[in-house]
Amino acid sequence: MFQHNKRSPFSLLPGLALCLSLSAHAHGEPFDDSLLAQLADSAPKLNPDVLDAAFKATRCAVNNGVAMPERLAVIDFSLPSNNERMWIFDLEQGSLLLKDLVAHGKNSGEVEANSFSNIEGSHQSSIGLFKANESYKGSHGYSLRLDGLEPGINDLARQRAIVIHGADYVSPDWVADYGRIGRSHGCPAVDRNVIRSVVDNLKGGQLVFTYYPDQKWLQTSSFLNCDSPAQVAKANHSSDGNS
Repeated sequence: MFQHNKRSPFSLLPGLALCLSLSAHAHGEPFDDSLLAQLADSAPKLNPDVLDAAFKATRCAVNNGVAMPERLAVIDFSLPSNNERMWIFDLEQGSLLLKDLVAHGKNSGEVEANSFSNIEGSHQSSIGLFKANESYKGSHGYSLRLDGLEPGINDLARQRAIVIHGADYVSPDWVADYGRIGRSHGCPAVDRNVIRSVVDNLKGGQLVFTYYPDQKWLQTSSFLNCDSPAQVAKANHSSDGNS
């Protein structure tokens, strides 16, 4: 399903030399077991494996030069759309800020998502680690642009106009009427009642992690395999070649 790219995500950070201990040495380890335990306690219905993957990816990104986020959104696309499957965490406080519904692309599935793409016009969602950047007002109102950090997996998000926006079809009323929420063209659309809170909490460089148990991605993502010698060597080679 995915077109994998030989570039490491770290090649998206020009001039950055790979240094796994950068943040830990500069500020003390920001992502330790105690923070993970706090996040887990604040979101008991979030699958621990999903939270662990999001935690690993975020820690890897920070240790490789991505600015330390204050907040992290986790979206679990392995859950059906009639479930609240988006969590936004305050990483400084180790607390949950928001939990709510979130849509997947219309060609990713109906009630459950099972197909994902990085291809423009696919109308499918993408998985992996994203950086949330600028807010703007567009055809859907107040919205948030996303940049995918994983080559071949989600790095065409901006080109595809994959953004977080509000939608009438994302609401408990839709679940009551249809047994699911509506679907987007690939955007992680949210309830209009929470869009301002979502955008304001994530804009300006916070991280968004979308999960699905795609085995190829789980085994090859540089962010999820930061401690693997093979992945570190691969990332190091790519960083050296783009510095």
